[in-house]
Amino acid sequence: MATVMSNFCTLSNWDSAPWNRVSFRTVREILPTVEVWRGARPVSHLIENKQELGSLKFTGSEGETTIDAFLASSFTDGFLILHRGKRVFERYQDGMTERCLHLSQSVAKSLVGALTGVLVGEGLVDVDQHITHYLRELSDTAYRGATVRHLLDMTSGVAFNEDYTDPNSDIVKVDVASGWKPRPATGEWPHSIFDVIKSLKTLTCPHGEAYSYRSIETDVLAFVLEKAAGMRLAPLLSDRIWSRIGAEESANFTVDPSGCAVADGGFSATLRDYARFGQMILDGGFAMGNQIVPESWIADTRRADHLKFHHPYTIVTPNGGYRNQFWSEDVSQPTLLCRGVFGQMIFIAPQYEMVGVKLSSWPDFVSPKRTMTALAAMHAIGRALA
Repeated sequence: MATVMSNFCTLSNWDSAPWNRVSFRTVREILPTVEVWRGARPVSHLIENKQELGSLKFTGSEGETTIDAFLASSFTDGFLILHRGKRVFERYQDGMTERCLHLSQSVAKSLVGALTGVLVGEGLVDVDQHITHYLRELSDTAYRGATVRHLLDMTSGVAFNEDYTDPNSDIVKVDVASGWKPRPATGEWPHSIFDVIKSLKTLTCPHGEAYSYRSIETDVLAFVLEKAAGMRLAPLLSDRIWSRIGAEESANFTVDPSGCAVADGGFSATLRDYARFGQMILDGGFAMGNQIVPESWIADTRRADHLKFHHPYTIVTPNGGYRNQFWSEDVSQPTLLCRGVFGQMIFIAPQYEMVGVKLSSWPDFVSPKRTMTALAAMHAIGRALA
């Protein structure tokens, strides 16, 4: 495995600024990956209907600005707006091109959530079934008694420290287990993602009581899907979704040392193909003349329970929620969000007939101010188009 992208970018710092401005679109040069094949079906041609939106003014978290100024100042690599299925605005910056695959971080979770909907529709997965029905190996972990629904909504009570800056947190252990970071010379460190899952023994609250963001839930969910379908995640996602939405390019997942796809954030694809995925969700799971994800699953995804949603998640989305691995921006509205650290976003807004995609390489893992400004930009564009 290549661990050095250049004389200055290493496995220890590749996802940090300033190296992430290049590394997020050159992941295959840094980490082992597995293809998510686009298949042999025709490409969905996104007809261009260009709109002059760069000078559009809006108010972000730091005052009035324009779309052009926002894109120039927010570490944007790619930005695309679809309106009624047509490309109305598209921008590439800092070396990003139409064919570059860009790491999506936790946007990957929403792809896994949509894939779950497909398998539920096929009768292969029951959301009310216990996780241990599919993964008996987890019977002696904190996931005992939790259901697939708890994974989908991140409402299991499993203790999991998601602090990206804590060198001993559970999410850092996932990074090491995924091969995203070097193994420390001292201490006990997991060798695979499944090792991390098996190490989780503690509950912080009863299953189903409250939402708490745990990336590992998506990895557990992916193992459930693999067991139910009898296929690894990458070919499964290719077969059920990626090869059916008219994607231009094959995508990929990074894989851990055991060969398992990093479901919680290791997915890379092109800007336009992320938009195609978003358009499929906007169209009720329909694409290329076929129902890909059950329409009932998309409708259910918009039924997040705000009562289980709390601080700090309400900073960005005060009336938000989380359902089926998607964020609800406001539970009283139909907008769905796919979000990832370092500024990745797919904005899916039926009220505007619009899909917006922003691929970024922020210097910070998370930034409520930047996220709120990005959402304000999306809404300003949506209102202008509508």
